[in-house]
Amino acid sequence: MAPASVLVLLFLAILSPFPNVSAVGVNYGTLGNNLPSPKKVAQLLQSTLIDKVKIYDTNPEILGAFSNTGIDLIVAVENYHVANISTDTSAADEWLTNRVIPFIPATSIVAIAVGNEYLTTDPDHLKPNALIQAMQNLHAVLVQRGLDRKIKVTTPHSMAVLASSFPPSASTFATTLMPVMTSIVGFLADTGAPFMVNAYPYFAYRDNPGMVDLEYALLGNASGVRDPKGYVYSNMLDAQVDAVRSAIIALGFGNRTVEMTISESGWPSKGESGDDAATPENAKTYNTRLIERAQSNKGTPMSPKKSIEIFVFALFNENKKEGGVSERNFGMFNGDGSKVYEVDLSCQFCSSNGGTLGFGEKMSSGVRGPSVWCVAKPHADEKVLQAVLDFCCGPGGVDCREIYESGDCFAPDKLHAHASYAMNVYYQIHGRNYWNCDFKGTGLVTFSDPSKNSRIFPSHFPALKCVLVLVKTSVINRAGPAG
Repeated sequence: MAPASVLVLLFLAILSPFPNVSAVGVNYGTLGNNLPSPKKVAQLLQSTLIDKVKIYDTNPEILGAFSNTGIDLIVAVENYHVANISTDTSAADEWLTNRVIPFIPATSIVAIAVGNEYLTTDPDHLKPNALIQAMQNLHAVLVQRGLDRKIKVTTPHSMAVLASSFPPSASTFATTLMPVMTSIVGFLADTGAPFMVNAYPYFAYRDNPGMVDLEYALLGNASGVRDPKGYVYSNMLDAQVDAVRSAIIALGFGNRTVEMTISESGWPSKGESGDDAATPENAKTYNTRLIERAQSNKGTPMSPKKSIEIFVFALFNENKKEGGVSERNFGMFNGDGSKVYEVDLSCQFCSSNGGTLGFGEKMSSGVRGPSVWCVAKPHADEKVLQAVLDFCCGPGGVDCREIYESGDCFAPDKLHAHASYAMNVYYQIHGRNYWNCDFKGTGLVTFSDPSKNSRIFPSHFPALKCVLVLVKTSVINRAGPAG
């Protein structure tokens, strides 16, 4: 029988996973000639609370830089590629084969955004039906490859897809877009992908400063705007999200589950002359509150129990971006890596070994690894563990070649050792969320390094030493497909 102290430690490890905190995402645009390398960006973000990054293409340098970081990526089909992918599944398969497949599973790609604000960007030249056809083709290819459970297909919309956004409870999609929006929302409901919306209270305030309260736009606890159906809104962002919810319900999807994601939201630190809203102080206030909102797990007045994933716009000021001054100044960081303003991105559960946050600041040369691990419970049912191992190493899972017979981590040839290896790689790659270490009750999250604590973790875990070294040296899944 294990000593009482060991049992207590195991019990505490089971009952003390991560606090119930939602993911924080960020948009990483690259329209600048003074930006840090993707490798430096990936290294920085590993020591922050950001665990999802959305990009606007499939830049191979970025995809390679984020391999083995534990950060999820959303990649994109550029608007000008949508028409081609919409033609047939072979075109979609070619795009996927060339742009995505070479980087998985080492890089955790969790979604493909087909276009960006496609329906409202150039309505005179872009064909709305091409968007849903491209989405369907990409999903069909993912299904064929067994990747559909890992990689979702969606598309980000601007608020301009709505006929009106106020009052939220009466909002509908623009009449001309209703047929295609019905198809898109049905597709998202069928595949479990989120509805993405780019929502910017800043623009509403900038264009109507006399009509919109600044605190209401800045996510402050304003006095409240009342909807005719009784909902009370203390900030504009919640009202914008609920306007989209109402439009979805108006299409007839009230009894279907369609998750909401704010794919872009932010506030610029500089604008045109006379733009009193775009200041570093307002940008700091908005993005600080936005990050807190993302972590809060709170819903909206219309759906208080449905948390919303949020992607801050943006990581960098982009000096080559078209448009007005504000378009180039939404970043939390300047191109040289310095902060535009102070915003807290620190992560309680990230191990940075004394490094400080900032691209231009010297980081510790020590190994940067996780401060938490996922292992198989010592007495877990072996049939369940085998199913977990098959899942982790199957299509869309992780690279398990190290525990194959010719792999460096094959010995000892024991199910618990191999399962612990696969479970921990899966857990690290998916952002170290406590729910990624459940595995039908066979997983255990621990804050004690399993490779260094032989009293708690018995001898059938030596393969963990192998995976821990690989995690810390950033070469997990170092090429090739899973399985």
